[in-house]
Amino acid sequence: MPRRTVTMLASTLMLIALLCAGVLIPVPYAEMSPGPTVNTLGKHDGEPVLQISGHKTYPADGHLNMTTVRVTGADYRMNLVEAVYGWLAHDSKIVPHDTLYPDGKTEEQSSQENAEEFSQSQESAKVAALKELHIPVKSWVIVSTVVKGSPAEGRLHAGDVIKAVDGTAVKQPADVAKLVTKHEPGQDVVFTIVPAKDQAAAEKARKEATGTRNVTITTRAADDGGAKRAIVGISAGTDHTFPFDIDIKLADVGGPSAGLMFALGIYDKLTPGSLTGGTFVAGTGTIDDNGTVGPIGGIEMKTVGARDKGARYFLTPADNCAAAAKDTPDGLTLVKVKTIGDALDALEDIRGGDIAALPKCTAKG
Repeated sequence: MPRRTVTMLASTLMLIALLCAGVLIPVPYAEMSPGPTVNTLGKHDGEPVLQISGHKTYPADGHLNMTTVRVTGADYRMNLVEAVYGWLAHDSKIVPHDTLYPDGKTEEQSSQENAEEFSQSQESAKVAALKELHIPVKSWVIVSTVVKGSPAEGRLHAGDVIKAVDGTAVKQPADVAKLVTKHEPGQDVVFTIVPAKDQAAAEKARKEATGTRNVTITTRAADDGGAKRAIVGISAGTDHTFPFDIDIKLADVGGPSAGLMFALGIYDKLTPGSLTGGTFVAGTGTIDDNGTVGPIGGIEMKTVGARDKGARYFLTPADNCAAAAKDTPDGLTLVKVKTIGDALDALEDIRGGDIAALPKCTAKG
């Protein structure tokens, strides 16, 4: 057999072997790509995303789209060929598997965590929007979670309203830990609570602030390897009583990053006129009860997804600006925001056509 033929055959067999290896050998990476983008002012699966009753609402046009990122599952192991393709593709990002699923977190655990964060982001979005409109919202410090096997198990329950610790009124979740850690491990701490036996009773208790009782719990030392710190085994959070009903209907979405866009959608529905002036605006960002906008993950994928759907402007958390500006899709303007107030000011400039006034993202932030 001629040497040239032998060389070509050997090269072909080598290439086939490499391709087979690339397909069969798993690599410790996962893929992020643009996910669905949903208009908070519109409908999803036939239902309005924002449903408000008990308060006057107004028609809203244009788009205030929340954006998402699609990721590979925790149990999926991509091969080398897929990883290389993803690295070369413009509309995907390859990251270490542990970035998305740290400490061996399962897909079920990740989904549960994302669902909890999504629920909390909805609550904060409602509070932030109503505060911006100067509509009073009652807030309550509650037991958010109880650690299994802790001193608080069976004594306190998720949803219990915490009125005081050792007779000192609590105004925010951080107050609870501060008051508990004043004790030495082994000492008693007294919680004044309104029990949350069921949803109806909890709601009535929040409105009427009745039915308080004292619960005494013996603290123990924290298992964190540091100085002896007294704990009871709960985490405190905030719950709210709203003056009217605001429901957010959006299934199969998780994480906290839609908070800003939900807050803007609620604000738009509760005020006359249109925030966008009919323009297609998308965005992302966490939001807290005070309207502060925080950074999110997968910003590059979200800008691509938004532009593919037709967005012209993208409201971007200030801390994500530098990363987003490195590869901005053509035709998309990145607008830097730090608070819901910044976002409302930017939307005023957009609908007024004063684009030069917009605080735009740059490679420096």
